[in-house]
Amino acid sequence: MNFIKNHATIRGIVYAMSSSLIFSIMNAFVKATAASIPSNEIVFFRSVIGTVIILYLMKKDKVKFSKSGIPMLALRGCCGALYMIFYFYTIANIPLLDAIVLINTSLIFTMLLSRLFLKEKIPPKVYLIMPVVIVGALFTIKPFGYSTYSVVALLGIVAAVFSAEAGICIRFLSRKYHAYEIIFYFMVTATVVSIPLMWNEFVSPNAMEWFYLICIGVVSLLAQIFLTKAFTHENAVVVEIVRYIGIAFNAFWGFAFWMEIPDIFSIVGTILIVAGCVAMTKVKKEINKPKRME
Repeated sequence: MNFIKNHATIRGIVYAMSSSLIFSIMNAFVKATAASIPSNEIVFFRSVIGTVIILYLMKKDKVKFSKSGIPMLALRGCCGALYMIFYFYTIANIPLLDAIVLINTSLIFTMLLSRLFLKEKIPPKVYLIMPVVIVGALFTIKPFGYSTYSVVALLGIVAAVFSAEAGICIRFLSRKYHAYEIIFYFMVTATVVSIPLMWNEFVSPNAMEWFYLICIGVVSLLAQIFLTKAFTHENAVVVEIVRYIGIAFNAFWGFAFWMEIPDIFSIVGTILIVAGCVAMTKVKKEINKPKRME
């Protein structure tokens, strides 16, 4: 039994690492494409490709659309769409490492929103850890003076907020709705929202850009599959911690392709955010442990 359990744990960790690697590859494709294609247009094509794929999967697995709960599904779609718009814009305009680190602050907002809307308890220790993550975010944003960089970095925080909101919606909806249907509303809403945003700046992609756009759509779906498998084989908290290796992957792509070398503020900010978020996940693990009967 221990062998089977350990084998499942190893597989779960491998799936989580693979998911982080593949998501980092998607981020690199987004940044490369954004050099010539507006970020809102990338969101549009990412969403259209995702919609086509998810419709195929729904038909293949005979998943039917629900007739109730449409407003909540639409809300999840809007949160996810806004997250993707701000997320891609941030990746396109600041170093890849900084963008990904700022997105990872979503854990704070997820905890706060889950307390507000799902009435989930927040361990007191979390309130002591939060300032560490906030200080780390400030180091990464570098709000020492008004600049385009600071504004874009703040949009990365906005993306983290919408990511947390989307996560709360998913947690609520997953009790009743199939994952494919939840993803469908996300993809369709992102498609609709991105159309007016890209309308006046549409750029006709060339052959290489089409290749990048298709890769973004397919690779992101593959990463999602690996992430789902990770949560199937391993404790959710362990998966969350392992996924922070994605920061290293993104830092590597940023250096390898764009010679992005983080300054001392980004390094300190990254250390504080990662340390704070890992500490939070450990606190969550402690609070979720079943209590022993005395």
